[in-house]
Amino acid sequence: MTDVCRFAAPHDHVFLGLDHHRNERRTWAVIAITSAMMVIEVTAGTVFGSMALVADGWHMATHAAALLIAALAYRFARRRADDRRFTFGTGKLGDLAGFGSAVILALIALLIGWESVKRLIDPVAISFGQAITVAVVGLIVNLGCAWLLRDDHGHHHGHSHAHGHHHGHDHSHGHGHRDNNLRAAYLHVLADALTSVLAIVALVLGRQFGWLWMDPLMGIVGGLVIARWSWGLIRDTGQVLLDYIPEDEDLPDEIRAAIETDTDRIVDLHVWQLGPGHHGAILSIESQAPRDAATYRSRLAHIPDLSHLTIEVTRAG
Repeated sequence: MTDVCRFAAPHDHVFLGLDHHRNERRTWAVIAITSAMMVIEVTAGTVFGSMALVADGWHMATHAAALLIAALAYRFARRRADDRRFTFGTGKLGDLAGFGSAVILALIALLIGWESVKRLIDPVAISFGQAITVAVVGLIVNLGCAWLLRDDHGHHHGHSHAHGHHHGHDHSHGHGHRDNNLRAAYLHVLADALTSVLAIVALVLGRQFGWLWMDPLMGIVGGLVIARWSWGLIRDTGQVLLDYIPEDEDLPDEIRAAIETDTDRIVDLHVWQLGPGHHGAILSIESQAPRDAATYRSRLAHIPDLSHLTIEVTRAG
């Protein structure tokens, strides 16, 4: 094995997104707003007999629960970011939170669908005017919350360190990868806005043409939309938690293209996401003319997503 020993001061493994603190504060604010509107919609839907409005209210309740998970994940990840027992930091905690909120969302989608089917079989009278008013207010609140949770930064930050014992480590600036915790909260609110729109459409058509069946039908449609959203979030966060590299992720190919030459060959490569905008990689390089780890690190310096890099070099043969 080629001697590439280098010693440096201990370094941190903080792989949080650039706007972690801002996103945490805004999430708590949206929780307060969403919870208040949820109580109003469920109560109004029950009093005025609108299943679509009740569905929208319960959908908003799932968002309040999911947003609470997101906020607590932000807080825990921030407070334990320097805990060395988290080997690669707490950056992936947001994906775990997103996965949990997606499961809750799937269960609520089933509940909404079931209640809507029951209302189709046994329709009730609806106070359309009052229900429409509350649904419109709910839509306005949802759009305001979505604006608060928008992600207006497309970049993330990193740290610059290097150390190793037959290994090289590098923390570099990274950008371009979304915060799945913020994405989950943001899309929860957008999905709720969509459900509000469906409720308004159902109530307007019901009042105009007497189509009472339109209201529970829109409840079913809303449940299906929620279920589809839940599946998408489970899939995306599950991939991160299982260290799966999506098919459209070309980072492994970029690493191979930068490292491999006529004399250098990668014999083992592991790439995974550490947090929003941060990836880690472990490379085992076999070379006929071995160089130190710093040389190979320099070949990867142009890849901004690599926040933690470990390199092992062995002589071919």
